Amino acid sequence: MYEQITEGFRVRVEPDFMDDRSSPGDDLYFWAYTVEITNLGLRTGTLRTRYWRICDAVGKVEEVRGAGVVGDEPELPPGEQFVYTSGCPLSTPSGFMEGHYIFEMTDGENLQVAIPAFSLDSPHAVNSVN
Repeated sequence: MYEQITEGFRVRVEPDFMDDRSSPGDDLYFWAYTVEITNLGLRTGTLRTRYWRICDAVGKVEEVRGAGVVGDEPELPPGEQFVYTSGCPLSTPSGFMEGHYIFEMTDGENLQVAIPAFSLDSPHAVNSVN
């Protein structure tokens, strides 16, 4: 599990390679990832947008921006948690993802909350020593 805390918001991510949704012969590798966001702070925030930077094993980068997560813009009062699962396809057997969320706080401030970089590793990846 990968974890990062930004100004009272803890983001944990657990990736899981999905062999049943992958087709290595067709250069398709698929991961599900579960994100747990917990408000450890004292202010309520609403998750308004997300940004992902996805990088495959050959350095190809894709950036994804959008409203909320999985069709929702969850409000997180202090002590509350929101958990969701999404997915990511790559054309290589490994890569990584990182990003951030923008939370709109009740006082009107926009707070950027980091999503920790996490590894997308499949059993099809070839490890080598540099």
